[in-house]
Amino acid sequence: MSPECSASGFTGMSKLLAKLRREFKAAGDPARAKGAQAYMKSAMPYHGVRTPAMRKICRAAFCELAFRDSDHWRGEVLALWTGARVREERYAAVELTGIRQARPFQTPEAMPLYEQLIVEGAWWDFVDWIASRRVGPILMAYPGRMKRLMRLWSRSENIWKRRTSILCQLGAKGGTDLKLLYDCIEPSLGEKEFFLRKGIGWALRQYARTDPTEVVRYVEEKHDALSPLSRREALKNI
Repeated sequence: MSPECSASGFTGMSKLLAKLRREFKAAGDPARAKGAQAYMKSAMPYHGVRTPAMRKICRAAFCELAFRDSDHWRGEVLALWTGARVREERYAAVELTGIRQARPFQTPEAMPLYEQLIVEGAWWDFVDWIASRRVGPILMAYPGRMKRLMRLWSRSENIWKRRTSILCQLGAKGGTDLKLLYDCIEPSLGEKEFFLRKGIGWALRQYARTDPTEVVRYVEEKHDALSPLSRREALKNI
């Protein structure tokens, strides 16, 4: 057993949530909690736990978990997500999606779960992590199905699904599918929404680490359609 593992080996999510809540509360800082809530403009309060400590608590709580199948895994993630009263508890639900025991379930069948977390989370701290660390790897492993889905999401009325389609290739580097990236950017070029404009610039800036010449070409070609914010972000490190 890992030294971080809980000796009790929780199997029920109600017990797990109760354990996490106790440990987050003990590790929290009320002053930091108020500042974090204000910074994130969150209606949900915080315990005030720093991210490294939050992840350490999660690792200890999760390392003994075993899932019967993908439905069991999704159910446990959602039990944490829907039972959360404090934002770190929802962060724990997102952490649970990516643990070692959940690797077999990272397939397109997981997308309804991630869609729910994205739509209900509806803020960048949830969405950007899920887009780049969960949706992106599934896209790389199952490109045929996922490209179709990302193109659909790029035209969604939900801005966070659009942002996900734009940001899901942040970690792809030389494996970036440029046509997919541009196809997912295109429907949002005329949008005034800050998080879409910022997301476009971020995705382009990230790809510029691989091919700055191509990003400069694209920005010049789309100069009038891209917002000033998107252009600045795209060319920031060039």
